[in-house]
Amino acid sequence: MPVVDVDADELRELTGHEEKSDAELKDDLFGLGLEFEGETEDGDLQFEFAPDRLDRLSVEGVARSLRYHYGDARGVYVPKTNDPEWTIEVDESVPAERPYVTGAVIRGVDLDDRGLESLIQLQEKLHATMGRGRAKGAIGIHDLTMLKGAPAGEDGERSITYCGVDPEGDTFVPLDSNDEVTPAAVLEEHDTGRTYADLVEAYGRYPAIYDDIGLFSFPPVINGKRTEVTTGSRDLLVELTGTDQWTIDKMCTIVCYALSARGATVEEVTVEYADGASAPDEYGSTLVRPNLEVDEKSVTHDRIETLLGVEFEPETVVDCFERAGLDASYTLGEETTYDVEIPPYRVDVLHPLDLVDDVGRAYGFNELEPRYPDVGTVGKRNERSRLEDAVRASLVGLGYEDLLNFHMISGAENYDRMRIDPGTDVFGAGEPVTITEPYSEDYTQLRTWALPSLVMLLERNTHNAYPQDVAEIGFVADRDEAENTNVAERRHVAAALARRDASYEAAKGRLAALCADFGVDLETPPIEHPSFIDGRAASVVIDGDVVGVIGELHPAVLVEHDLEVPVAAFEFDLESLR
Repeated sequence: MPVVDVDADELRELTGHEEKSDAELKDDLFGLGLEFEGETEDGDLQFEFAPDRLDRLSVEGVARSLRYHYGDARGVYVPKTNDPEWTIEVDESVPAERPYVTGAVIRGVDLDDRGLESLIQLQEKLHATMGRGRAKGAIGIHDLTMLKGAPAGEDGERSITYCGVDPEGDTFVPLDSNDEVTPAAVLEEHDTGRTYADLVEAYGRYPAIYDDIGLFSFPPVINGKRTEVTTGSRDLLVELTGTDQWTIDKMCTIVCYALSARGATVEEVTVEYADGASAPDEYGSTLVRPNLEVDEKSVTHDRIETLLGVEFEPETVVDCFERAGLDASYTLGEETTYDVEIPPYRVDVLHPLDLVDDVGRAYGFNELEPRYPDVGTVGKRNERSRLEDAVRASLVGLGYEDLLNFHMISGAENYDRMRIDPGTDVFGAGEPVTITEPYSEDYTQLRTWALPSLVMLLERNTHNAYPQDVAEIGFVADRDEAENTNVAERRHVAAALARRDASYEAAKGRLAALCADFGVDLETPPIEHPSFIDGRAASVVIDGDVVGVIGELHPAVLVEHDLEVPVAAFEFDLESLR
């Protein structure tokens, strides 16, 4: 789930509500779906939210949502734009693997240190979410005054060119460097280049953007130092390249709205695809960007009332839409229908249900009155839930702190950092259930075992005191063609001791006590497992069935997670305790 860092003083300033305390801001944001997660070392507030509202990846976006929530703003806002003075010419030499480009010019922005930090945060978080780690879309932001545009036509427009460059061709000075190097050298010698080398190293020609002086951007890897943005920059060029025109257009729109909130003026740019270039079929070869067109969707009054369980007057529904940042009108008839206008930065409104959600949030979910469903049964807890609570109580009694982690994880965390390969026969190495279009590179699959989640938590808490004894009863899944869904779903019990005296014996003692609580027989025959030290690992065998693993984590796993104390852990299938 995305997390945004927010300076509370800046948030008060941008919303115009200086009287709001930190506690009040947290409560207000919780009502909008942003949950307080903690504070940074610099005292910024951290909020986690659903990955659909990517317009909230900056303090400007969060402030916009609050202004609607407070009633200070209503309806759809689209910033005014100036006519284009710059053209991005797309050459036919652009790599076919990354054919699309978009952009905007920003005039008169006032960037202090906080504003620049917010812009960088927004850029990197868009890269990690919509941009899929820069693979699908990457943003470059430049000081416009450092660019020299070539003449693009008789109307006086200036141009830059998006093209392909030979890896050992033209040179430039990248950010955080003083050396003039080729794009190929950036991938080999520069820290950022090495990080993103896998995105372009297989290309025959690398993506590049030129002005009349020369190469100034090497997307999606790094910008040139010549156009670096500072607090003294007033006019900016925002350029985005990627594999999908819609995605980079929406990323550009979110950046433009954030800068507009700081008093900047948005200026359009013209994008001209050459005859041999791969222009997006749905838009044509000439585009004017940013694309700030308002979308429209419809939803019926009956559907809103049915889903929310509240009877509304149509005027109340329209009011809720406007306080959600939308515009709505309705027509009366056999079925009252709302025609809703959606601002261009809202990438999450894909279905009428999304409109109902906005009405519910504006009305206030806390205002909904609970009522018994009109059915002839009364709900009760199932047996698995009772077993989970009993096991959880035993774990707490054994000194563990109970956790609740996400069911989703990345392949690197689930396998690579734990030293196992997917599809092998070791515990936890089942074939992954992957997400086809993940919002974030951090959550690309369902976890196949729970121990990686515990180790990640220990990694994030190295600054806290030890011992840290943690446990979780959680969902895991892997691919299994024997299941009618091709997915085997299970609940696992996982626990870890992180302390100076953590040992196999200490973990086994607690596991044995847990098994004794439930009257099952425990055996621990030795095994080899890549995540654990050889000779200090064993299978967990309960009532004759192999159901898990126990051992001391391998030093390579500890080093990978920056852990400086030994960790002893076990994990097994919850059903074995029945």
